[in-house]
Amino acid sequence: MNMPLAPYEVISSGLNLFFALIIGIAFGFILERGGLGNAKKLIGQFTLTDLTVFKVMFTAIVTVMIGLFFLSAFGLANLELISNSDTYWIPQILGGLILGVGFAVAGYCPGTTIVGMATGKLDALASFLGLIFGSLVFVAIFDWIEDFYWSTHLKNDHFSQVFAIEFGTSVFIVICIAILGFITAEIIESKSRGSTQK
Repeated sequence: MNMPLAPYEVISSGLNLFFALIIGIAFGFILERGGLGNAKKLIGQFTLTDLTVFKVMFTAIVTVMIGLFFLSAFGLANLELISNSDTYWIPQILGGLILGVGFAVAGYCPGTTIVGMATGKLDALASFLGLIFGSLVFVAIFDWIEDFYWSTHLKNDHFSQVFAIEFGTSVFIVICIAILGFITAEIIESKSRGSTQK
């Protein structure tokens, strides 16, 4: 069997969307069970008192990278057919900063906004309305910023291509970064707990 399944017509595009919906619901459920549908939990990311968001998201990234590496190594997945967005590094850095400010103010990112709404949180609904408003503003001003939006295109889309290394090497590097990140997060959280207990 070759993957991705839909491009190889192993499954239809409709069934592909159905699986995407099921996986999305499952991921949302896991986020909620992990407390990430709560703005207070998410704000802990910025106050350095609770780095669960960092650990969960980094775990997801590493899990996908390892999975893709082995599927590709065994000839089960064609990485060339896996969709990824082009990199326009200056506009995307600015967009990330804007998203980060919104994240810090609202206590939600786009994904956790939906998770919070699913459990009836009104602050998540307010965050969702803010997302819609921001999207409409973006559409309204796009003609003015289009040149900037498409600027600083990075031709090499993947980490391994940018640094001219094998995909397996890039996976190993990201795993090492993740381990260091998790250790650092635990140290920061323990120091934060210690300071609040004094």
